[in-house]
Amino acid sequence: MRPMMGVAGRTPVAGPLLLQASRPALNASLSALSPVPPETRTTPVRVSVPTGQVRGEWQHESSRFGGEQPDPASGRSIIYYLHGSGYLVCSPRTHRGMVARLTRRAGIGAFSLDYRLGPRYRFPAGGDDTVRGYRWLLEQGFSGDQIIVAGDSAGGHLAQDLLLSNHLDGLPQPRAMVLFSPLYDPTFTLACAQERSGVHDPMIDAAAAARLLRLYTGGARADDPRMRVRLTPDMTLPDTLIQYGGREVMGADARAVHDSLLAAGGRSTIQAWPRQGHVFQMFPRLTPDAREATAAARDFIDRYLC
Repeated sequence: MRPMMGVAGRTPVAGPLLLQASRPALNASLSALSPVPPETRTTPVRVSVPTGQVRGEWQHESSRFGGEQPDPASGRSIIYYLHGSGYLVCSPRTHRGMVARLTRRAGIGAFSLDYRLGPRYRFPAGGDDTVRGYRWLLEQGFSGDQIIVAGDSAGGHLAQDLLLSNHLDGLPQPRAMVLFSPLYDPTFTLACAQERSGVHDPMIDAAAAARLLRLYTGGARADDPRMRVRLTPDMTLPDTLIQYGGREVMGADARAVHDSLLAAGGRSTIQAWPRQGHVFQMFPRLTPDAREATAAARDFIDRYLC
């Protein structure tokens, strides 16, 4: 969600037309600040399935896979990555650097989803695409035990929606989950309360962000079960790592996701990085904590690899 908040945080809120016009420049700036490691290869995916389209990209190291995308028959794990940015900006391209840094040491590949964004598409389009992408991976032959879901900001909200959908439809859950500054409440009520309590986020103006998020959520009810996802004890839930910055107004959201997992009987570890802001892990050139936090996330992922 960071690039959206860079616009909204301490400047006037952009309308739909201005947002769409500025999206390419915002995405390019973010890509420049999050460099992609050498030998990172990508393979675009755009396939039609009975319920719509699956779009995204396979990401892998050429030296590890010989230029080929990950193969389910290998039995090896993959990451299913869900990017953030308030359901309005960013793409797999902006997050290539972050995804590569998560996967390189383990030598695994990742499928990064290119889900539909607002304001052109409205809630729950992104969630529907996330569910469709996961089911497509299962149809390709990957088992739930081979899939580790990871995501940041709005991607964390998509991950919760995916868990609910899998439970309702009896599909296998992913083996593990890693969330960076996850969004819990798309109305941004929690974040606004956090701001009123005295948290001064260097990037996010909570009230402005709430207005921007409505470009995606539209008239969705706050109590819609896919807005604030309710996890329950009858669900099989993946072991989860959550990281967030101590200076961000979305810290309350991260803690709410953690509490929700624990209350439903899941296992969740939460890490707060006191001096950091929203999804700081994307910017290793700006803070050494980004490298340390990413290393901690990789250590967690390593424990669940096939």
